[in-house]
Amino acid sequence: MTTSKKPKVAILMGSESDLSVMQKASDTLKRLGIEHRMAVASAHRTPKLVHDLVASAEAEGVEVFICAAGMAAHLGGVVAGQTVKPVIGVPLNSKLDGLDALLATVQMPRGVPVATVAIDGAENAATLAAQILGTSDKKVAERLAGERATNRASLTEKAKTMWEAAA
Repeated sequence: MTTSKKPKVAILMGSESDLSVMQKASDTLKRLGIEHRMAVASAHRTPKLVHDLVASAEAEGVEVFICAAGMAAHLGGVVAGQTVKPVIGVPLNSKLDGLDALLATVQMPRGVPVATVAIDGAENAATLAAQILGTSDKKVAERLAGERATNRASLTEKAKTMWEAAA
């Protein structure tokens, strides 16, 4: 990713081991032409770093945060407590099949929401971030619409091929 353009999305993850899942969010944003940045910052082990990254991202013009963490999964909530920008949480499958992370991400106090996608749902988090950006950026909205049309056409063709093969 080039650094000459301002990022619109910040992807934060609690551990470097989360990159294998969160790379899918980055890949989706790249495919949609959305500038973004990624960093590892733990809500529990590096709280000052999380604070500094949120402040820096907002100063750079970030409009949406995607936060991923497993187990206690407080990163999304900690970020949401520091910004009024939309925060999307990606609960990660680490312990208890990700249910612990899902519940920690979705159970936020009134006034501090974190939009939450499926366990390991990094691609949907990126798509949701793009949809949020698309409300004010026509080019992003058009790219999303084009991707949906392509996906629909591909699935329709696969269904037709399977149907005909079974006949």
